[in-house]
Amino acid sequence: MFHMRKEDEPLVHRDSSHDRATLGRDGPPVSRIGLGLAAIGRPAYITTNRDADLGGDRSLGALQERTWQLLDAAYADGVRYVDVARSYGLAEAFLGEWIGSRGEVDDLVVGSKWGYTYVGNWDLTAPVQEVKDLSLATFERQFNETRALLGDHLRLYQVHSLTIESGALDDVPLLAELARRRAEGLRIGITTTGPRQADTIRRALDTRVDGVPLFSSVQATWNLVEPSAGPALSEASAAGWAVIVKEALANGRLTRVGDAGSADTPLGRVAAVSGVEPDALAIAAALAQPWVSVVLSGAASVEQLTSNLVALDVVVGDLPDLAEPSERYWAARSARPWT
Repeated sequence: MFHMRKEDEPLVHRDSSHDRATLGRDGPPVSRIGLGLAAIGRPAYITTNRDADLGGDRSLGALQERTWQLLDAAYADGVRYVDVARSYGLAEAFLGEWIGSRGEVDDLVVGSKWGYTYVGNWDLTAPVQEVKDLSLATFERQFNETRALLGDHLRLYQVHSLTIESGALDDVPLLAELARRRAEGLRIGITTTGPRQADTIRRALDTRVDGVPLFSSVQATWNLVEPSAGPALSEASAAGWAVIVKEALANGRLTRVGDAGSADTPLGRVAAVSGVEPDALAIAAALAQPWVSVVLSGAASVEQLTSNLVALDVVVGDLPDLAEPSERYWAARSARPWT
């Protein structure tokens, strides 16, 4: 079913060339596991067991310290890709300040996203935490904000949660401005959401400006519970795109405290027999997909990150079939509370 690598097998060491990929064809080198800051750049998010993860202190200072601790640990373990977004509270600011304080992290590659604006105002009870707007005006404003915080470490800028219904792929002035930034050397990508991820990916693959493909990267949800985007992601990889997997743990569902990874679940029973935590098994399953460039860890603590990184040393064979109908998965995800 799976096993840990033995000494006489090719072992994936966190600092070896085997733990490296490129961000798409001709892209910069990155680590195969990246660190996403969605869960720690703002006080409220939708991950399982958040109260236990963060405790009672979610002040700006506490989350900045937590972010820096995670970045220090990740970088020391070979992580060279970090994912942020304009809507992740102060994640971009925390990351930019960390980069400035550390000095010698020139090999760190940063991807960020535009299209959502954080409006939660650091209030756990705010009825709305973020607002989506994929207009040209939002792109221009947020690009300037992101560039000011991250400078040249920003290598990939993505349309946040692109859908066909958003109309962004039909917005000619917006596409022209994205193409202008691409011509300046910035990689332009998309992230996807919802049960029609595959349709969005395929439509973006066909999007061109002046006959030139616009996008070169996709960040999509793929996990053992929701693997439906896999064939479209394979097509994107074959076209030379970077493929970044987000939500490999299904927002905490595929952990020991989640409904799909606890002790009495099929994945939990595999974990108990193997001694490998469910989160590491789930991330290893994503890493095993031949079209994957990077799998994001959404760790909220150094302990969680350490457990996630065990996936680099796990060889995965057949795991239990946990796939749910996409519509049901996404309906449940939409109903998750911000806590």
